[in-house]
Amino acid sequence: MIIGITGGSGCGKTTALRAFEHLGGKVLDCDEIYHNLLKTEDKLLEKIEKRFPGVVENQTLDRPKLAQIVFKDQAALRDLNAITHGFVRSYVKEAIFGEKGHVAIDAFALFEADLAALCDATVAVTAPEEERVRRLIQRDGITAEKAHLRIRAQRPQEEFVKLCDYHLSNDGTREEFYQKCLAFFGNLGIM
Repeated sequence: MIIGITGGSGCGKTTALRAFEHLGGKVLDCDEIYHNLLKTEDKLLEKIEKRFPGVVENQTLDRPKLAQIVFKDQAALRDLNAITHGFVRSYVKEAIFGEKGHVAIDAFALFEADLAALCDATVAVTAPEEERVRRLIQRDGITAEKAHLRIRAQRPQEEFVKLCDYHLSNDGTREEFYQKCLAFFGNLGIM
């Protein structure tokens, strides 16, 4: 079974994925895949530099510089996504080809990158906005203002819920949510 897990930054997708792995599933983290591709795919960096001059130096992407551009400009964010989604989608397709067992695709852009079409089921993970802001500040070391900007630049949580087959609400402690995820995946037959 291939499950797509999506949701905005700071919602708790990582906790859900840890539960999935605990039950024996394999996780493909599209954010991690993207960052690895930035190190191995020169064509990806070339396309990013062509669209956003000055964000690549010595074959290295200046992520904060790019973030300042795309989190304030929806058209720029769409352009970046158009560049990156194809590279990530190709990698994911290769990774799941012939994979035995259960696989979770962790992707914020599950639908935009056309990864949902590869999935047997899709799951939206949501959390209250103020909790998301708190997590982003703690996890990424950013200000509350930058956390709010990042959240506002993303798809509203209600849209994730509408698009997905299932919804996991992360509205308790981390341990409570972890247990909720174990039960949910267990009910789907992930063991």
